[in-house]
Amino acid sequence: MTEGSIESDKGIGVTLALSAVAVVGAVVMYGHPTQFGKAWGFAAAFVFALLAVVAVQAFE
Repeated sequence: MTEGSIESDKGIGVTLALSAVAVVGAVVMYGHPTQFGKAWGFAAAFVFALLAVVAVQAFE
């Protein structure tokens, strides 16, 4: 009988969730009528995209 390792897909799930929030931030950046709203959209897109990349590396 051989022992196998069980891999979790938690990293993929977290990455997809953070990527979805980053896409929402990009949509806000594109569609918001004021510069302040566009800045918040850019900040959200940047931060959550960065966290998505970190999640891939952390859960590897």
